[in-house]
Amino acid sequence: MNGKSQDEKSVKHLLNRFVRDESGATAMEYGMIVAILSVIIIAGIGAIGQTTRDQVFGAVINSINVVLSM
Repeated sequence: MNGKSQDEKSVKHLLNRFVRDESGATAMEYGMIVAILSVIIIAGIGAIGQTTRDQVFGAVINSINVVLSM
């Protein structure tokens, strides 16, 4: 006998299979891509929202103030 029991071989086989298994890696990569894109989109919408508020609604408020001051 070589000194290893069947249980030790089985555990070693399971650990090797676990280390080589990459099936969950793709899901993690897609999850990370979605998270990064979400942060970029939220930041972009925030910047566009501030610009819209300042330019569009600022112009409307200025027009209303001009009309009201007549």
